[in-house]
Amino acid sequence: MTQTGPTHRQILVVMSGLMLGMFLAALDQTIVGTAIRTIADDLHGLSMQAWATTAYLVTATVSTPLYGKLSDIYGRKPWFTTAISVFVVGSLACTLVDTMGQLAAARALQGLGAGGLMSLALTIIADMVPPRERPRYQGYFLAVFGTSSVLGPVIGGFFAGQESILGITGWRWVFLVNVPIGALALVVVAKVLNVPHTRRDHRIDYWGAAFLCLAVVPLLLVAEQGRAWGWASPVSVLCYVLGAVGLVGFLLVERRMGDEALIPLRLFRTSTFAMTIVVGVILGVGMFGGISMIPQYLQIVRGYSPTDAGLMMLPMMLGIMTASITSGRLTAKTGRYKVFPIIGTALVVVSLLLFHGVEVDTPIWLVLAYMGLFGLGLGNCMNTLTVSAQNAVPFGDMGVATASVTFFRQLGGTLGVAVFLSLLFSTVADNIARAFRAASADPGFQAALADPRCARTPRTPRSSRRWRPAGTGACWTTRRSC
Repeated sequence: MTQTGPTHRQILVVMSGLMLGMFLAALDQTIVGTAIRTIADDLHGLSMQAWATTAYLVTATVSTPLYGKLSDIYGRKPWFTTAISVFVVGSLACTLVDTMGQLAAARALQGLGAGGLMSLALTIIADMVPPRERPRYQGYFLAVFGTSSVLGPVIGGFFAGQESILGITGWRWVFLVNVPIGALALVVVAKVLNVPHTRRDHRIDYWGAAFLCLAVVPLLLVAEQGRAWGWASPVSVLCYVLGAVGLVGFLLVERRMGDEALIPLRLFRTSTFAMTIVVGVILGVGMFGGISMIPQYLQIVRGYSPTDAGLMMLPMMLGIMTASITSGRLTAKTGRYKVFPIIGTALVVVSLLLFHGVEVDTPIWLVLAYMGLFGLGLGNCMNTLTVSAQNAVPFGDMGVATASVTFFRQLGGTLGVAVFLSLLFSTVADNIARAFRAASADPGFQAALADPRCARTPRTPRSSRRWRPAGTGACWTTRRSC
C-alpha cells in the first residue's frame, strides 16, 4: 500500500465497524462462562453444560482458516458481513432455546460466525495500511479484546443474577445483547467498508476443511470431556485415533492442493511464519489458560462474586491496552517489532511463575499486580506476532496467513483451557473437602459454624454469598450480615 491509500480518518471510520464485529466474538468468549451454571440449572442440563462451550469452540476454530481462504478469493467485505450475520442469527437462536441440546446446536451456529470476526478484522486492516503502520491500528483491536475480558464476566454475572429483564429471563440477555451490537456493526460495515479486491479464480479446499474438522474436533472433545470420560477410556482413545487420521489426511490433501490449499504448506517453509505459528500456539495456551484460571481463583479461593471477579480483571485489561498500543506506535515510528514478542513472552512466563506461588492469603494487591504484568506480556505478543506473519507472506496470501495465526492461537488456547479446567475441577473438590476436615478441629471454626449470624439462608442470592475468614474462624457471609 502506498501513501495514496486511505487517510488516518478513513481508517478509523472503517475500524469502528471492524471493532464492533471483533467485540462480538471477544465478548462471547468470556460472557457465557459466568452464566453457564445458571443456564444449565434453568434448562435442567447440568451434565451437558460443557457441550455448549465445546460446540462453539469447535465451529469457531475450524471455520477460521476457511474464512481466510474464501476472503482471499471473493473479497473481505462479503465474508465479514456474512460472519456478523451468522453470529447474530446464532445469538438469537441461543436466546430462544428450551434445552441444553438446543443451546449446543445454537452455539455451534454462533461459532460459525465467530470464526471470521477476529481474523477478517485483522486482515482488512492489513489490506488498508502498510506493514509499518499495521501495529499502530491492530493495537486498538487488542484493546477491544482486553476490554471484553473484563466486561464479559461482569455482564454475564449481572444477567445471570436477574430473574428477568423486560419480561425475558435474565440469562437469555447474555446472547440477546449481541443482536443490537451485531445489527449496528452490519450497518457500519455495509456503509464504510470499501476495500478494493481483485477477483481470483481458485478452487475451494473442501476436502482440506473436512479433514481439518476430523483432526481438530475429536481432540477438542477429548480435551473438554477427558476428565469425565477418563483420559485412557475407549471413547478418548477413539478420539485420539480419529484426530491422528484427520491430521494425516489433512497434510496429504494440503500437499496435493498446493496453492489452492486451505492452509498452503509452502507458507511453513518461511521460518518467520513457522516460528510465529509455534509461538502463537504456546501463547494461546498460556493466554487463554491464564485468563480462564484467574477468575476461578478469585471466585473459588478468594470468594468473590462473578461480577467482582470481572471488575478485578481490570489491571490485566489495562496492561493489554497499554502494551499493545505502545508497541504499535513504537513499531510505526521505528519500523522494528521483533523485540516486542521477546519481551512479551518473557513477561508472560514470569507472571505465570509468580501466579504459581499465589496462595489463599496472598495480598490481593499483589495478585492484581501479577495480572497487570500478565496483561503487559500479552499486549506485547499478540499484535506483533500477527504483523510478523503478515509480513512473511505474499500479499495474495494475507487472508489465509492472518487466519492461520488466529486459528493456531485459538487452537492452543482451546486445548489449554480445556486441560487446565479439567485439572482444576478434578482436584478442587478433594482439596476443599481436605481443607474442611483439617479445619474442623479448630475451636474457632466450630464457634463460627455455631454462630446463627453465619448461617446460609435460602433467601441469600448465590451471587452475594462467599466464604471468607471472619475473626478467629470462618463463615458464610453475605453483603448484609456476618
